[in-house]
Amino acid sequence: MVHPYPLALTAIALVALAVAPHAQDMPSAAPSAKEASERPAWQAHGLKPQSPDSPFEEVVSGLYFRSKETQDMQADDFNNPGFLAVEQGEELWSKVDGAAGKSCASCHDAASTSMKGVAAAYPKWNGKLAKPVNLEQRIDICRTGALKAEPWAFGSPELTAMTAYIRNQSRGMPVAVKVDGPMTPWFERGKALYYQRNGQLDLACASCHEKNHGKYLRADFLSQGQSNGFPVYRLRDQRLVPLHERMEGCMQDVRATPFKPLSDEFLALETYVAWRGLGLPVETPAVRN
Repeated sequence: MVHPYPLALTAIALVALAVAPHAQDMPSAAPSAKEASERPAWQAHGLKPQSPDSPFEEVVSGLYFRSKETQDMQADDFNNPGFLAVEQGEELWSKVDGAAGKSCASCHDAASTSMKGVAAAYPKWNGKLAKPVNLEQRIDICRTGALKAEPWAFGSPELTAMTAYIRNQSRGMPVAVKVDGPMTPWFERGKALYYQRNGQLDLACASCHEKNHGKYLRADFLSQGQSNGFPVYRLRDQRLVPLHERMEGCMQDVRATPFKPLSDEFLALETYVAWRGLGLPVETPAVRN
């Protein structure tokens, strides 16, 4: 005979799962003195939002929600493991590939000059496609067009390395994405997606990164979810992670069916998230947990 207690415990667990998500949107209890002493001092590093419509009183990079050890790792180019991908991207920049017999450098010369500030403005409107494209898509447009080469797949080491290399040329420059003109509908769509609850846990992006940043969710200290450091080297994954992969992971974490990387939904969401971090310096390659 099967004992009835396991079924009862399962029922209790399901009830707890149904109630718990809404508790995430409520302020947590005051931290103990020990917890408070261990929290990163993120409040000391904020910028005044560039838009009066910003949901934040101060805009703070995810760097300052991480431990001092992680911050030090990012600051040291020789100790930052993300620079292995940046170096790979530098090699790919000058590598001839495709039927046209060209490399990126054939058209753009030195990336340190031609790509300076470029990535800070992405996603960007593409008139030919009549939609915005992000940096990964722009790279593949160049590959299939000017180079007449095969596009790199999203998440491939080559595309992630080239994205990191190009974004690194804008390191220290402010995020400057444009959301007016034809970008406005995409911005509004991204905003709607940011506040849309998803999955079995019934959580939105805003549930963690707007309402509860600066608090612990289990062992993780929640940031504002800014995108200025992507692709980021995640210590958990031991590799560089693109932004859309991280968004996909967040949706999986709340037990939702994620959008596909480079989908219109994630492009709109990337646009809106970049706007939330206007003025923050590009940090690529950032280091995160």
